[in-house]
Formats: sequence, C-alpha cells, structure tokens
Amino acid sequence: MRTYANDGRRTRRSRTTSGFAVLLFVWLIIGVIAGAQRDYYNSAPTNCASTGTIAVTIIAGPLNYLGLNPKIDDCDVDIPQPSQ
Repeated sequence: MRTYANDGRRTRRSRTTSGFAVLLFVWLIIGVIAGAQRDYYNSAPTNCASTGTIAVTIIAGPLNYLGLNPKIDDCDVDIPQPSQ
C-alpha cells in the first residue's frame, strides 16, 4: 500500500470544493422555492422581463427572504434581422 505526502492536501481541497458545491446547490434550491411561492412558474414567461425576473429570483436565493424582491422591469434584446 502506497502513501503519498500530499494526500491530506487533496482531501482538504476536495472537501472544500464539495462543500462549496453543496452550499451553491442549496442556495439555488432556496431561490427556486422563492420563485414558486411568488407563482412565477404557473405560466410560461411571456417576455424577456419575466424570464429575467425568474432568473434573478433564483440567483438571489435566501436573500429573497431578507426582503430582497428582484424584478426586471424592462428588457431589450436586439434580435438580428436578415439583410435586405
């Protein structure tokens, strides 16, 4: 059985990375729950602003429960038009 001098370092880095991944996953799940409580998922987004509102609500995560209510009011997307 071999032992390596840097095995401990790999384990700590792996734990930190997996801990961050779990924290990020939980953060986003809380954001999804906040969006569901605000009934954002009952119908398909009708425009860029409603899609943006859903996205920033999910990204805000637990901050939604601290009073943050992110909304996108206006969204302009330049769609390329074919040349004449």
